[in-house]
Amino acid sequence: MPDIRTVATHCPYCALQCGTRLTRERRGVSVRPTDFPVNRGGLCQKGWTAPALLDVPDRLRNPLVRRGGELVAVDWDTALGTVAAGIDRVRREHGPDAVGVFGGGGLTNEKAYLLGKFARLALRTSQIDYNGRFCMSSAAAAGNAAFGVDRGLPFPVTDLGGADVVLLAGANPAETMPPLMQHLSAAQLVVIDPRRTATAERAALHLRPAPGTDLALVLGLLHIAVVDGWSDTAYIRSRTTGFDAAWQRATTWWPERVERVTGVPVTAQRQAVRMLAEAGSAYVLTGRGAEQHSKGVDTVSGFINLALALGLPGRPGRGYGCLTGQGNGQGGREHGQKADQLPGYRMISDPAARAHVAGVWGVPPEVLPGPGRSAYELLDAAGRADGPRALLVFGSNPAVSAPNAGHVGERLSALDLLVVADFVPSETAELADVVLPVTQWAEEEGTMTNLEGRVLRRRRLQVPPGHARSDLEVLHGLAVRLGEPGHRYPTSPREVFDELRRASAGGKADYSGITYDRLDSGEALHWPCPDPQHPGTPRLFLDGFAHPDGLARFEAVEHRAPAETPEEAFPLTATTGRVLAQYQSGAQTRRVAELNEASAEAFVEIHPDTADRAGLAEGALARVTSPRGSALARVRIVATMRTDTVFLPFHFPGPGRANLLTGDALDPRSRMPEFKVSAVRIEPAEEVAAR
Repeated sequence: MPDIRTVATHCPYCALQCGTRLTRERRGVSVRPTDFPVNRGGLCQKGWTAPALLDVPDRLRNPLVRRGGELVAVDWDTALGTVAAGIDRVRREHGPDAVGVFGGGGLTNEKAYLLGKFARLALRTSQIDYNGRFCMSSAAAAGNAAFGVDRGLPFPVTDLGGADVVLLAGANPAETMPPLMQHLSAAQLVVIDPRRTATAERAALHLRPAPGTDLALVLGLLHIAVVDGWSDTAYIRSRTTGFDAAWQRATTWWPERVERVTGVPVTAQRQAVRMLAEAGSAYVLTGRGAEQHSKGVDTVSGFINLALALGLPGRPGRGYGCLTGQGNGQGGREHGQKADQLPGYRMISDPAARAHVAGVWGVPPEVLPGPGRSAYELLDAAGRADGPRALLVFGSNPAVSAPNAGHVGERLSALDLLVVADFVPSETAELADVVLPVTQWAEEEGTMTNLEGRVLRRRRLQVPPGHARSDLEVLHGLAVRLGEPGHRYPTSPREVFDELRRASAGGKADYSGITYDRLDSGEALHWPCPDPQHPGTPRLFLDGFAHPDGLARFEAVEHRAPAETPEEAFPLTATTGRVLAQYQSGAQTRRVAELNEASAEAFVEIHPDTADRAGLAEGALARVTSPRGSALARVRIVATMRTDTVFLPFHFPGPGRANLLTGDALDPRSRMPEFKVSAVRIEPAEEVAAR
């Protein structure tokens, strides 16, 4: 009989967390989609090829330590001892905040929780943040301000299947999460995006604002909703507060002014509002295109204001939501990876929150450090006198994914100690002093929280190759070597989750009623779930919002220009994003042959007239330059591009890194970098490899 074993689990990529069934036999691992609600038997190209990740040729199998400039294989005791000795040395010389931790939105809930605990207890550092700061932080801040709680979708994905109209602002799910599109197939789509994306191709109405002007556009949509009589005045009076102040800001954004600023015709503005208002069931959804700006929180707040004015949130068949990006982007920020948060979505500056979590951890509250630097600020401070001199990176590849990537690479190289835990040799791992090989999705147990706040079980199919260990084992081993009691850092995912439940109890993201047994029995459990008899909360806000008075808040927001605008030396605007075949920094997907064949190198989309002025032809190699640096990319001439805009995907390494162009302007509230707007010029480049 062939050696076959099957487990039900979930895709390792985006926040849909599509249900899959993995089967291991002698010829390898195969995958089949399950009839899980979010994917209903569908998978995208990445999901179908996910098993290829399990045996990529350069899979990390042994710990590596840099000696004589080269990374050489060592045993675990040597690797962990090297890390612990380096941390001790840095702390003695510079203090506990000289050690930083950078986490990831793909880590399981258990890993995210224990990583935050490790940073604050074993390292006693405030310097921890994660790459979710680059994805969801603006929507999280806006959601908390408006509703009192941040959950990407406060309703199940399946609710979208009954929608008549869905507005998608800065979201391209046809490429970034294709299985979601089956839930949008019955709706008329209103898509707001400077590009004619695959999602925009399916839209009933496509609004194409100039990059960086989304907030001006949505202020204009709110203006039309009120002046043209589409607003739900009874809902505004009974379920919200702050409308008058928000409306005062929108009064000056009459449709003709909005057209001048954004380029979106008045007729299209009015049509968008009318479609939403007349629909029996309507939703407003935002994505990274609305969030990744130096005014990302205000922009998302503008779309929430529009949804509130139309009476959508907290009503059956209607609502506002954000399409979370990373696989555990939701759970990853709820359990302590974020610089200002403790488990359960508690704020680290809140004395009651500190007391509760410290009690679970068995330490005095005063032991816990305060808030630290946000993700980019943490990376920017690396190697400086007042910043981290040692950095531990788990599940992230900031050498490619961070803005101003050339500068970030210099800061990482300036560290006294860089430690990277990963399962492939990412571009960040290649810079490291110590590389720790860890398990990946099909080799571990744990939980993930998808974009609708549903907690899911990740199940182990096979043992990891070589000497790879789980992140929980790595954290335990380091903590013990740093003088911590071993029992404080369990290596069993179930044991860690049980502690996470206690730490989250009473918080906004309350997992205390969720157990492995309940999940394994097939229960669909969305947080908050405050006790073992509670059924979970798939739909938030039906009886009131999470503020003490039960009312949603309008935010008074005003449009402002991007931090960087085109000028004579840099006359175009570059915007970045994802493509179907690749994912995030590409460290995983670029190692899958089928995906790499579909999208193998960096490219730049450009309008034919713009290309002609720059002397560029289809397939030529272009140099795209911003005030920070240059990226090399293959030209794709796209007739639907704006003449003032070029687009680059951010998945590629080396000279093809789109984030060599992006800047360090941050949203003042979320600390989100402005990925979506960079002033650039474009010109022919010498014909060398762009990868």
